[in-house]
Amino acid sequence: MESKTAEELLQFIGESPSAFHAVDTMKRMLDARQYEQLLEGDTWELSPGGKYYVIRGGTSLIAFRIPSAKIKSRVHGGFRGFQIMASHSDSPTFKVKENPEMEAEKAYVKLNVEKYGGMLIAPWFDRPLSVAGRLIVRENGRIVSKLVNVDKDLLLIPSLAVHMDRQANEGHKYNVQKELLPLYGMIGAKGTFLRAVAESAGVSEEDILGHDLFLYNRVGGTIWGAEDAFLSSARLDDLQCAFASLKGFLAAEAAAEECESIPVHCVFDNEEVGSSTKQGAASTFLADTLVRINELLGRTPGEYRQAIASSFMVSADNAHAVHPNFAEAACPTNRPVLNEGIVLKYSANQKYTTDGVSAALWKQLCENANVLYQTFLNRADMIGGSTLGNLSGNQVAVCCVDIGLPQLAMHSPYETAGVKDTEALVRAAKALFESSVEESGYGSYRLIKSGC
Repeated sequence: MESKTAEELLQFIGESPSAFHAVDTMKRMLDARQYEQLLEGDTWELSPGGKYYVIRGGTSLIAFRIPSAKIKSRVHGGFRGFQIMASHSDSPTFKVKENPEMEAEKAYVKLNVEKYGGMLIAPWFDRPLSVAGRLIVRENGRIVSKLVNVDKDLLLIPSLAVHMDRQANEGHKYNVQKELLPLYGMIGAKGTFLRAVAESAGVSEEDILGHDLFLYNRVGGTIWGAEDAFLSSARLDDLQCAFASLKGFLAAEAAAEECESIPVHCVFDNEEVGSSTKQGAASTFLADTLVRINELLGRTPGEYRQAIASSFMVSADNAHAVHPNFAEAACPTNRPVLNEGIVLKYSANQKYTTDGVSAALWKQLCENANVLYQTFLNRADMIGGSTLGNLSGNQVAVCCVDIGLPQLAMHSPYETAGVKDTEALVRAAKALFESSVEESGYGSYRLIKSGC
C-alpha cells in the first residue's frame, strides 16, 4: 500500500507542473467523485450530505462536505465544528517576466526571469526545464484563463565551466539577473517564445493579454534506493501534503453518515512568498468559506463562534529530516528521519502554532490511525521559516497544530522523501476528517470519533 500511494503521489506531481495545474488536478479528482463546484460570485445552495468545493485565483481550493440530515437532527445547530487540513500548492521556482526574450551575443535567445520564493539555486543548473502556468486570453468577447504546459524539454540554465571559474567549488553567490537566465534557442528563434506557448494552449498569440508562467523541472519523479526506501521529485514541498490531505479527505467519505463535524480540505497558494495574497493563507478565503457555510445552514454568528471553538486545524507543510551528511544542522534532541512517520513541528516564537493541547490532539489522531509521529524543532541558533497555521489564524482562530512529512533538500527542484510517509499522512488525514473536537472547558478538549 505504501509503494502504491507513493506511485500515485508521483503521478499527481507529474500532472501538476504549476500551482494552477495542482488545483486543476485536485478539481478533476473531486469532479470524479461528484463534488459540486461553487463560485464565490454566485449564490450558494447547500444540502445535508452535499459535497462541494470552491476555487480562488485558480491556485487555491477548499473542499468540504455537509453532515447528513441524521446528524443535523442529532447535533445542536447541525454540526459541532470544522475539521480542517491546510497545505499549499506553490513551490519555489522562477517566474517568466513580461517581454521575456533577450538576445545574447547576437547568437542566442534567453528568457528574462525572476525568483519566486526561497530556493536552492545550484540544482537548477544543467537540467531540462519547461514552462507551465496560465494564459489570459480574449475569447468571444470575454477574458478567460487557459492552463498551459509546454510539454517538452524547452529550456536549460547552463553552468559556467570550471575552467572559466576556478573558484566555482569554493562557494558562490548567484546573481539571478545575470546567471540564472534560461537558454531558449538560437537567434533564429527570436520572437517565437510566446507563439510556442500559445500553440501549446491552443490559442492565438494575438489573443494573449497576460500570463503567469513558471519554470519547472522536467526530470520525472522516481522511487529508488535499497529496498526502494526513497522517492525523489520536484515540488514535494508541499504537493506531498496536499495530495495526502485530499486522499484522506476522500477516503473519509465512507464515514460521512456519522461525521458530526464538517471536514475541510484546504490548499492555499503563495505560501513560499508570504501568503499575503487574496488566495494565500493570510487572506479571507477560509474565513469567507466557513462563514458562508454557517449562514447557509441557518446558524447565527454566535453559533459560528461556537463552531470555531470546537474546530481543529492541521497546518500540513513538509519538514526537515536530519541530513546524513550535515547532522549538526539539526536540533540535538528532535531529529526526524525519513520513513519514520509524520513530523510534529514546534516553535517557541510561534512560527509554528503547535502547543500542548494541539500536540496532544494530533498524537491522539495518529494513535487512532495507527501511524508513527516524530518531532521537529529548529536549532536554537537557527531561524526557521513560518508556514500556514500562524497566518491563517489571523482570520480563523482555531486550535491548530503544525505538521509535515520529513524530507531532504527542501526547496531544491528535486527533493527527497521516504516512500512510507505519504501513506502515513493519508491515514492520519482520514482519521482527522472522520473526527470531531469538543471543547469542554479552558484547555480541555475531547476527540470524538465518528459515530461516538
